[in-house]
Amino acid sequence: MDFRSKKLINDPNDVVTEFIEGLVETYPRLQYLDGFPKVKVVLRADISAATYDKVAVISGGGSGHEPAHAGFVGEGMLTAAICGDVFASPPVDSILAGIRAVSGSMGCLLIVKNYTGDRLNFGLAAEQAKSEGYAVEMVIVGDDCALPPPRGIAGRRGLAGTIFVHKVAGAAAAAGLSLTEVAAEAKQASEMVGTMGVALSVCTLPGQVTPDRLGPGKMELGLGIHGEPGAAVADLQPVDIMVSHVLKQILSTETNYVPITRGSRIVLMVNGLGATPLMELMIAAGKAVPVLQLEHGLAVDRVYTGSFMTSLDMAGFSITVMKAGQKILNRLDAPTKAPNWPVGADGRPPVKIPVPLPQSRLTKNDESSSRPEQLSPQGYILEMVIEAAATAVINLRDCLNEWDSKVGDGDCGSTMFRGASAILEDMKKYYPLNDPAETIKETGSSIRKVMGGTSGILYDIFFKAAYAQLKADCNPVVTPLHWANALEAAIAAVSKYGGASAGYRTLLDALIPASSVLKEKLTAGEDPVDAFVVSAEAAVAGAESTKSMQAQVGRSSYVSADILASVPDPGAMAAASWYRAAALAVKDKYHAS
Repeated sequence: MDFRSKKLINDPNDVVTEFIEGLVETYPRLQYLDGFPKVKVVLRADISAATYDKVAVISGGGSGHEPAHAGFVGEGMLTAAICGDVFASPPVDSILAGIRAVSGSMGCLLIVKNYTGDRLNFGLAAEQAKSEGYAVEMVIVGDDCALPPPRGIAGRRGLAGTIFVHKVAGAAAAAGLSLTEVAAEAKQASEMVGTMGVALSVCTLPGQVTPDRLGPGKMELGLGIHGEPGAAVADLQPVDIMVSHVLKQILSTETNYVPITRGSRIVLMVNGLGATPLMELMIAAGKAVPVLQLEHGLAVDRVYTGSFMTSLDMAGFSITVMKAGQKILNRLDAPTKAPNWPVGADGRPPVKIPVPLPQSRLTKNDESSSRPEQLSPQGYILEMVIEAAATAVINLRDCLNEWDSKVGDGDCGSTMFRGASAILEDMKKYYPLNDPAETIKETGSSIRKVMGGTSGILYDIFFKAAYAQLKADCNPVVTPLHWANALEAAIAAVSKYGGASAGYRTLLDALIPASSVLKEKLTAGEDPVDAFVVSAEAAVAGAESTKSMQAQVGRSSYVSADILASVPDPGAMAAASWYRAAALAVKDKYHAS
C-alpha cells in the first residue's frame, strides 16, 4: 500500500460495517440492524416500530462523512441513519429496512442530501414504503453556495448544513408534532441554510492512493464532500482571507443563496473536513464571528465548531450560516442524546469580553520595575549584553526548530524566539537596568509570560535563582565574581527542579562547563572579560558535545541514539548561543573603550 494511503483498517471492503460495530460498542444507546454487509442501518436502541409514538426522522447517505450521519442518531435528533458504502448512496433495500425498523403510527421523515443517487434511492424506498402503508415524507437539502446559478437539473449539493436540518426535525419530532408539521419545519430550515467549503488537500479512499490533484501551496474552493473538484483552485491564503471570502460567497445578494440580510439572527457552523485540527477550526470560528457581526451586520446567536460532516481525511473546513429565528433556536437548543451533537453551544451572549487578569497580592515597587531615564555605565553594559543575547536566540530560531523536529516536538526555536522577543520588548519599558538583580528578576517575568513548556519553566527558575543569589550578595556594585556565583546558583536550581545534570543532553551541558571555566579563571585572578570569553567557548563546546550523549530527560529520551547523534541538543545550543553573544558583547565594549 502506498505510504500516503496508510489507514487503520483491515479489508477496505469492511470499513463501514466495522465502523458501525465500533460505534455501537462505544455508545450503548445505539444499535444496528442484523443485515450486514448489504444492510447497514444504525438506529436508536430504545425504540421499536411497533410502539414508537413519534415521527421517525431518518437520514443517511454514503459513508466517509463521519460523524454524519450515524453519530447524530439519538433521542431528539435522528431515529435511524442509513449507511452506504464509502461515498456511495445506500441501496433501496437498506433504506426500506430502516423505515420498517423505526416507523410507527406517526410515520417517518426522510432527510436527504441533494445528490442524484441519494434522491433516487431514498425516493424509490419512500414510494415502496408508502405502498406498504407507511406514512412517509421526504425533504431534500441543498445548501451548497459555491457553484454559481443556474445549476441545471442537479441543483445545489447537500453539505454540512444538513446537520442543522437533522436537529430541527429531530427536536420537532421529539416535541410530538405530526409528520406534516415536522416535514414543514425541516423544509423551512433547509431553505434558511448555506454552506461553502475550502480544502487544503484531497481525501484518500480506503485502500487507494491519495490523488495529487491539489498541488503544494494550493487550496480548493467550493469542493464537494466526496472529493469532487471545487469551483476554483487558488493559492493558499491566511485563514482570515479564506473565512472572509467564504462568508461573502454564502451571503452574496447577487446569488441570493440564503434569505439573510443585515440585522438577521443567524447560527454559525465551522465544520472540519476530516484532517483539520480543532485548533485551526477554532481559529476560523474566531475570525468568522466578527466578520459576520461587523461586515455583514448579523447577530450571531450560536456557534458550533468541530467535525460534523467530513470527507474522510481531507484537510480543510466548511462554513455554514443559517438564518435562525427564536423557533429554530429553540429546536437547536432542545436536548438530544445524539452522541456527536455539540454540548454547551447554547445561550451565547452577544459579546464575549475576556476576563481581566487578576492582580498579584504582592504590591510591586513601581520605581524598581521601570526603565531609568539615565543609564549608569553598568546599566548600559547590561542593556547591551541582554540585547545581544536575545538577538542571538532570535536569529537561531529556524535552526533550533529544525534540530528539535528531529529530537523533540519541533518548537524549541519558536519557544525561545517568543521569550527573547518579550525580553527585548519589555526591556524598553520595564527593566530597571541600573539595578542588575532587579533586571534579572524582570527578565524571568518576561519569559514566564510568553514561554510555555519545559523551557519556559526552567528559564524562569534559572533567573529566579540568579536573582536570589545577587540579592544575597547585597553589594551595590555587582562584580564578575558575583555574576559567576549567580550563574552557579541558577544552574544548581535548574538541576534540582528539572532533574538533569551534566551529560543528560540538556541546556546544562552548555552552562555547566561555562560556569566551571568562568569560576576557575576568575578565582585565579585572570582578566574578567577574557574569562567570560573563554567560558563562552566552553559553553559552545559543551553544546556541540551533546551529539554524543544519550538523552536522559525530556522528549529526546524517547528518541533513538542514531537520530540523536545527527544533531546537537537544541536547548544546549540555544543556551550556548545567548551566553556566547553576551560574552562577545562585553568583549567588544571593553576592547572598543
